[in-house]
Amino acid sequence: MSDTERTQAQAGRRAALVIAGTAILWVAASYLGDKLELSPSTRIALDLMALGGFLWAFWMIYNIWRARRDNQGR
Repeated sequence: MSDTERTQAQAGRRAALVIAGTAILWVAASYLGDKLELSPSTRIALDLMALGGFLWAFWMIYNIWRARRDNQGR
């Protein structure tokens, strides 16, 4: 495995961890929001933070895809 492939694999694992971590934290925040009866504005803020995490992961995946495409000579 070349250094480029290794770097891309590490970036893919990092993106997967961001997705999994965001999902787990989002579910926990939703559960705690119900139990603690948080205000709707606080719940929306938590949802927007989760959306930000997912968008960041999407951006990471997009950059991995671009790097692989560029390495293939396209």
